[in-house]
Amino acid sequence: MIVDGTDNFPTRYLANDACVLLGKPNVYGSIFRFDGQASVFFPPHGPCYRCLYPEPPPPDLVPNCAEGGVLGILPGLIGIVQATETVKLLLGTGRPLTGRLLLYDALDMSFREMKVRKNPKCPICGPNPTITGLIDYQQFCGVPVVDTATETKAPASNVIAPLELKAMQDRGERPFILDVRNPEEIAICRIAGSTVIPLPELPNRLAELDRGTAMIVHCKSGVRSAKAIALLNDAGFESLRNLTGGILAWIKDVDPTLPTY
Repeated sequence: MIVDGTDNFPTRYLANDACVLLGKPNVYGSIFRFDGQASVFFPPHGPCYRCLYPEPPPPDLVPNCAEGGVLGILPGLIGIVQATETVKLLLGTGRPLTGRLLLYDALDMSFREMKVRKNPKCPICGPNPTITGLIDYQQFCGVPVVDTATETKAPASNVIAPLELKAMQDRGERPFILDVRNPEEIAICRIAGSTVIPLPELPNRLAELDRGTAMIVHCKSGVRSAKAIALLNDAGFESLRNLTGGILAWIKDVDPTLPTY
């Protein structure tokens, strides 16, 4: 069987389709911030993942755990549910979560259950499947594919290391630092003097920024700041640099007194 603990949609659909084609159970778990889900997808005994989610969400609509954050305790709790379901399936005992979606809300400390029915028009586990083999899941989910054979590294001038930024500050320079993390992350830690505009708000707040000012953009680890720089470039901004490793690298290399998350 497959025990799916991934946090991206291409891999979830890949795991689901492989299980359906091979006739194996898929013990599913998903977490985001303070919420978790768990189920068992096992056609023909019950629905598959595509019965619950026929289409993936638009790219970047739902961030992964690294971008959106997750309560650190949550993976253990949902993982224990998955482990329990796995043991039950191996022993052939008990009532597995087949056809049921277990929903956990950590803030409310509540569990509730949804029934999940087989979709008679499911393209892979329905009576008339149109998917009979594995497909291009990056393309299916609308995720851009990078050709690593032809990919070129970003120029060094487009990035800046935390120690380099600290050296600038020590020389008396005050570079414009744009923090694109979410408010709950800002409450934990931030680089002194930074300007905060969360990435989801950035397209509507470009007027607050000076196109002629050189900027250093950062997030938690560098993923969202790269997206912000791409957005700013498209809007005509120049002289943008991404803080390598984000604020986590800043804490590690420059200011370990800041709390991490």
